[in-house]
Amino acid sequence: MAEGRQKLKLLHLMRMLTEETDSECGLTMAQILERLEEVGISAERKSIYRDIEALRDFGLDVRTYQRAPVEYAVEDRDFTLPELLLLVDAVQSSRFLTQRKSDSLVRGIKGLASARQRTLLDKRLHVDGRIKTQNESVFYSVDRIQEAIARRRRISFLYFKYDVSKNKRMQHGGDRYVETPVQLVYSDGYYYLVAFNEKHDGFANYRVDRMDDIVVLDEPAQRNERIAGFDAQELEGRAFGMYSGEPVSATFLVDEEAMCSVIDRFGRDVHSVPVAEGMARVSAVVMKSPVFFGWLAQFGDRVRIEKPKRLACEYRDYLARIVGAYGD
Repeated sequence: MAEGRQKLKLLHLMRMLTEETDSECGLTMAQILERLEEVGISAERKSIYRDIEALRDFGLDVRTYQRAPVEYAVEDRDFTLPELLLLVDAVQSSRFLTQRKSDSLVRGIKGLASARQRTLLDKRLHVDGRIKTQNESVFYSVDRIQEAIARRRRISFLYFKYDVSKNKRMQHGGDRYVETPVQLVYSDGYYYLVAFNEKHDGFANYRVDRMDDIVVLDEPAQRNERIAGFDAQELEGRAFGMYSGEPVSATFLVDEEAMCSVIDRFGRDVHSVPVAEGMARVSAVVMKSPVFFGWLAQFGDRVRIEKPKRLACEYRDYLARIVGAYGD
């Protein structure tokens, strides 16, 4: 039994160095020997020196710090502490993850850090207005869709919306959708599936958390030039909330106070020309939809549609219907 424990000495040493040490906090030789003794392994200093050299030859970045007393620690890791903090923040702020799945992923991320770093990662990020999903199946739905895309297969699924009683109401008369999955897009805190619908000969967007009972079919995916040339970045630059709509080339008169928000939405490369003091003319292609009109309304008169006139009139009618809904 003692001989078997001795064979595990190198593994125990590697684990304690990776789990308990970093550049700020190492283990002394006395602490290493004490921890090995706790698991029933007796060792001499010389053998530990040899083991540390073996770990270095293996590729583990074990450093010797000339402190009082000397400490040994793993410095170079797959992820730095700032990178781990970023991963934790990203997971905790994701709306498509349930709280349970979020906590599970954070525990996995913390396993990549040292003991000291884990205490720094052990925090709860507050994200204003975040509402976690209650449906953990989203996590697995994404995986199933990715499988279908990789295998170039169609998928079948049910799609629902909520009625006024907050009950699921299946769309399409309760019949299953059969689509060719093209790409997954993460937008505004949600996953969307961009699919090609053969019946309507066009693309459609589905929120993954509203898809039920996804099945990867044996049927081959539809293939054509439009699918092959699909550009997700172009879609995200035009669409608002992944809402399908007619693409329209538009120009806007933008007050300087709203320019930051306009650049946030369309990007730093959006075509913009100053036309007056504190005013610019911005040109962009947008997907005409109620979501686009809602985005525009937040700016009041600081962003105005200049062209095309038809789009400006539709926006005016959109606002008139809202005003009319409130009566006198």
